[in-house]
Amino acid sequence: MTSPITIRKVESSRDRREFLQLPWTIYKGNPYWVPPLLTTHLGLIGFKKDAYYLRNRIQTFLARRGSEVVGRIAAIYNQGHLDLHQDNRGFFGFFECKDDPEAACALFDAAREWLAEQGLKNIRGPMNPSMNHEVGLLVDGFDHTPTFMMTYNPPYYEKLIEGYGFQKSQDMYAFVGFIEMLPKILARFSGFVQQIRERFGVQIRPLDRKRFDEDVRGFLDVYNRSLCNTWGYVPMSAEELEQEARGLKQLLAPELAIAAEIDGKLVGCLICLHDFNPRIRDIKGKLFPFGFLHLLMHKNRITKIRSISTNVLPEYQLMGIPLLMLNALVPVADSWGIQKAEFSWVLESNSYSRGSLEKAGMIREKTYRVYDLDE
Repeated sequence: MTSPITIRKVESSRDRREFLQLPWTIYKGNPYWVPPLLTTHLGLIGFKKDAYYLRNRIQTFLARRGSEVVGRIAAIYNQGHLDLHQDNRGFFGFFECKDDPEAACALFDAAREWLAEQGLKNIRGPMNPSMNHEVGLLVDGFDHTPTFMMTYNPPYYEKLIEGYGFQKSQDMYAFVGFIEMLPKILARFSGFVQQIRERFGVQIRPLDRKRFDEDVRGFLDVYNRSLCNTWGYVPMSAEELEQEARGLKQLLAPELAIAAEIDGKLVGCLICLHDFNPRIRDIKGKLFPFGFLHLLMHKNRITKIRSISTNVLPEYQLMGIPLLMLNALVPVADSWGIQKAEFSWVLESNSYSRGSLEKAGMIREKTYRVYDLDE
């Protein structure tokens, strides 16, 4: 006889340990999964101090069948989203579950009930924990290792989520480009790029090492302000921006961050990070005692990068500036021996960004999905 499913809030240190360890069971033997970077993961789940939770709340749950942990979920109250969108919506995230529909349904019930207690009737996810972090369920591209700060999950998660009644709200894409595409890209857009530069007086430069802190904060400010018309947008708080700036200082190679300026004003930025995921897998997600050194040493030996942000202030978004920044990235990537670049994620509804990447010849490699369940 099958043991019944029980759901309980994560409260004790043992609960937290089991919540964190479950993915190692779910993905055992999976050649594509990459463990989370635990120091960051702890904050995002709310198990240690994080700027995101200065104004937001989270409740985590575990599902057990008998004594075995078979699933987990987080219910997330996002005050910034509610202030901006006024849609009575909460979120679920950090969902992991064995192929057990009963357990999955019980987890979603628990998340919905907790959100209802907070006065929220609608639910969206997966968000880990927000649009400014890891977002979406992988629904296409399972035979590719995820790039740094992108999600991965088994194919059957789609069935578990949709089986509960969730419906697609928005898809997001990961586009990729390869080193052998560079000559064609440069030849195709050289004339157009020069026209944009001359017509609008756009100046392109890398992040300035001499004013590194100032530039990183400027880049993040452009990111925050550029997304005001984007689906699901929630601006980061001042505290979140400061925390992100400190994190980027550790990871960012200045040459892979491109700024666009007009009359000395920063109007656009393209931020790329090396794909640290193969190294995170090597260190099993643990930075200490020596994982940090393995992660960051000899970054120039990493041959794949991810563009985490290609942003232009709204009043400058019809000038073709992303093509200028992409064009400036090409020779840097070539000189560094970069073999592959991923541009992720890009909303299906963002025709501006999608069009820029498609015009540049980028290939759609993965699709991620965000779901809604509304009353």
